[in-house]
Amino acid sequence: MTNGETIFEKVRSLVSRLSGQAVCDDCIAERLQLSVRQHVNHKTRELAGAQGFERERAECSLCGAEKLVIRRG
Repeated sequence: MTNGETIFEKVRSLVSRLSGQAVCDDCIAERLQLSVRQHVNHKTRELAGAQGFERERAECSLCGAEKLVIRRG
């Protein structure tokens, strides 16, 4: 990731790299070292339904918890 990337771009890039695996907001925040989880929540809601991104309740591929996740289908 470059320093010029926005949080939105970082979230989109991470979810895309996971190749269809579901990931929760908490794990995204942790992986991107973001201290405010609400930023991630806002960006994942913004991504949902666009360009193949899906948001649903399912198991996170990283932490294994059942919660709201996002994936790129």
